[in-house]
Amino acid sequence: MIYDEIKKANILAMKQKDSVAHTLYSVLLNKFMLEQIKKREKNEELTDIDAVQILQKSVKELTEELENYKKVNNANEVTNITRQIEIVKSYLPQMMSADEIRSVIMSLDDKSVPAVMKHFKANFQGKCDMRQVSEILKSM
Repeated sequence: MIYDEIKKANILAMKQKDSVAHTLYSVLLNKFMLEQIKKREKNEELTDIDAVQILQKSVKELTEELENYKKVNNANEVTNITRQIEIVKSYLPQMMSADEIRSVIMSLDDKSVPAVMKHFKANFQGKCDMRQVSEILKSM
């Protein structure tokens, strides 16, 4: 599970005295723990799909932060955040290409928007951008 991998990586970062990675892993672990608490209230467990969503949101947040540091010309923070984004992306699954999405849509019997979106959400959540699926479907 992604959560366990990040816990191990956090321990390794502490041992190697890698403060940039350790800070990132600590923030991610806190986000995972908060999500686990929310899930426990509903008698559910944290899944890899939940972890992927947290990681994707973290990439977006870090990207916004990176842009802000670029505006104020803080080269040190730009370097650190760029490295943090690369670390987070290494835990994300490979996203589906437009051609792969198109071939999955073509293989479906019902190509209506609700049916296609439901199929992708159920089978490929975290592995494709739903906005991209919608755009490809509309262009067909």
